[in-house]
Amino acid sequence: MNSQEIFLHHLAQTSPHPLAIEVSHAEGTYIFDKNGKQYYDLISGIAVTNIGHRHPKVVVAIKEQLDKYMHVMAYGEFIQTPQNQLALELAGLLPKSLNCSYFVNSGAEAIEGALKLAKRVTGRTEVISCHKSYHGSTHGALSVSGNETKKYRFRPLLPDVRFIHFNRLADVELISEKTAAVLVEPIQGDAGVRIATREFLEALRNKCNQTGTQLIFDEIQTGIGRTGKMFAFEHYEVVPDILTLAKALGGGMPIGAFISSHEKMNLFTHAPMLGHITTFGGHPVNCAAALANLRAIEEENMLASVEEKGYHLEKAIRHSAIKEIRRKGLMFAIEFEHAELVQKIVQACLKRGIITFWFLSCPESFRLAPPINISMEDIETAGRLISESIEEACQ
Repeated sequence: MNSQEIFLHHLAQTSPHPLAIEVSHAEGTYIFDKNGKQYYDLISGIAVTNIGHRHPKVVVAIKEQLDKYMHVMAYGEFIQTPQNQLALELAGLLPKSLNCSYFVNSGAEAIEGALKLAKRVTGRTEVISCHKSYHGSTHGALSVSGNETKKYRFRPLLPDVRFIHFNRLADVELISEKTAAVLVEPIQGDAGVRIATREFLEALRNKCNQTGTQLIFDEIQTGIGRTGKMFAFEHYEVVPDILTLAKALGGGMPIGAFISSHEKMNLFTHAPMLGHITTFGGHPVNCAAALANLRAIEEENMLASVEEKGYHLEKAIRHSAIKEIRRKGLMFAIEFEHAELVQKIVQACLKRGIITFWFLSCPESFRLAPPINISMEDIETAGRLISESIEEACQ
């Protein structure tokens, strides 16, 4: 069997039409296939490789940790330097009320842990999320995601979940003293880069304060520099009670985290003990990679140019068929009249060596999320090739 046959028949598929690039290697902004073709990775593996593929500092950190130890014990029992250092680094980057991290393996796991923590803190069961939100595919995370098309085959899901409209101030009044948590993305990623207003997030914060509800920010897509700040909530100066991270946190390695105060996190240690557990969460190699990733962003001052690069890429993509470009930093949704055109554009881009992608909940737009350290030269080239691809798809 050739490699494509193995891929299609012995690996479970997620869609009928995978991109099916056979990867040889990746470096910086580029992915190379087995035939030597170079692709500009303008989605960063879906907002994962924010500092590019195989950043030298991340690679060194991984190799150094491999020479010491890999998995030694389930999370929370042994003192491991990579976990300690990463937790301390995050505490230094975040407000004082977010000083305690629980490391897991993925974004969906981070959401699961955050929901459990909110229920444990409040003793309540109701969770409020937003229409068109996406928080993951495990049962709990899927329950609080606002896309019924992705959910209906897997019901029944969690009870006591309600949905409000993103950016609708009147809906904030649905939060009550029965509500354990309000879960919101500061920028809805899968809905097609829908940017929260300051008024909406401030209203959520105030109402949660009044009702004793835990405010959870899902920064799995927006965190780690994507919007020009280390965390998107910094644009709003609204601090959540619980923060979830994943995707770009590991610099290309799988790691997630939910973060709150030590006082709240300590509730998992008793009544019952082991209130949340994970075997591989906080894997030392992944923690070492995540620490190197965060330090590379800071040491190389990557955040300073994110907005400028986003502005130039936006200006470089031109076509009369574009209905709207929604953007924050280097997080883009480019919207057209219908989904069929978007599919053609994604394929036309691929032919030219540009990797773009679509949104689950916004099929009439395609996404861009290039590495935040992409060069201006690559931005200009990519913008031109995307514009040419749009023109081809429209013909």
